[in-house]
Amino acid sequence: MRVSHLSLADFRNYQTAELSLRPGPNLLLGRNGQGKTNLVEAIGYFATLRSHRTSGDAPLIRAGSEAAIMRMKVEAAERDVLLEMQLNRDGPNRAQVNRNVVRSREVTRWFAAVAFVPEDLTIVRGEPSGRRRFLDDALVARHPVAAGALADYERVVRQRTSLLKSVRGSGARGGAPSTLDIWDDQLIEFGTQIMLARRELVRDLAGPLCTGYAALVDQDHAPSVSLNESVSGALDGNVSRETTDPRALADVSRETLAAEFRDALERVRGRELDRGVTLVGPHRDDLVLSLNGLPVKGYASHGESWSFALSLKMALALILREESPAGDPVIILDDVFAELDARRRRSLMTAVQGFEQVIVTAAVEGDVPDDVPWHRVRIEAGAIVEEPE
Repeated sequence: MRVSHLSLADFRNYQTAELSLRPGPNLLLGRNGQGKTNLVEAIGYFATLRSHRTSGDAPLIRAGSEAAIMRMKVEAAERDVLLEMQLNRDGPNRAQVNRNVVRSREVTRWFAAVAFVPEDLTIVRGEPSGRRRFLDDALVARHPVAAGALADYERVVRQRTSLLKSVRGSGARGGAPSTLDIWDDQLIEFGTQIMLARRELVRDLAGPLCTGYAALVDQDHAPSVSLNESVSGALDGNVSRETTDPRALADVSRETLAAEFRDALERVRGRELDRGVTLVGPHRDDLVLSLNGLPVKGYASHGESWSFALSLKMALALILREESPAGDPVIILDDVFAELDARRRRSLMTAVQGFEQVIVTAAVEGDVPDDVPWHRVRIEAGAIVEEPE
């Protein structure tokens, strides 16, 4: 899979922009603040329907404009696809695939990318919400249909939590259970789908994570991933607990997990009514990352944390490469080389260079390996200029 052309209108700093890309390694060069990241941000949006830099779409629309337009030509499995998104400041976004109007989530079925960005450090050092975001973006990349389950689950959590707050405010606990039961059923239905998919993902990440980390740092620090699930914690009588065997978790049936979810909800019902909060479910879970048996957060050095984050993304890219009939995911490296020493830069480039298309941004050309046949593009104050071969 590869991007052959990107067109933007009223996106970030671009009134208009036209970017042609080639198979293999592409290098976008330019000083900071010129618009390099905006280009790869637009490309990545088609894979996840959100920016890796913001929580909403409004900052993506150029100041003074009511909508941003993104068009991207993709070549996948010997087929050309035109993807289009219109991000509206007011009103819902619109999407098209080959000029046919579709729901926005349908776009993710046609494009997959794995982006390595400076914000990835928050996966290992930040709050649980950042790790859940990584998990959910990975689920959508692996199973585009998961976008629907995630959206439905978020809607149910919002409405169920609103009901809990309403009950708490009125003090009418006696009338709550029958109404809550309806939301419980939907919470369990969508939540179980997400938990099962996350368990399978964590199980499958473990092997390539170890291999990728060892290749990147040339040492074995025994990296590992596991899940900390709030449903399991509620069944144990705790807020949460770490579940250490991803293979055993992935083998649990949907029916068993749904029954555990329902049991957990019943056990925390009193606390939920007291606090007006939905206390168990995938929105409260966390990804546990370890090196040599110790949490990465708080124990790993800056270099080790970066290596772990990059290895995690690399493991995801390898899974998508193996499973997707449409070919490799597009690899995006946004100003990542500046964070790495020379050995890690070479190791990372060696790991990704075999993918069908790699898009790298850099402010300093000396930060990127020079023994790569780059297709170079200069970005200067929003102007895009291809360098001659």
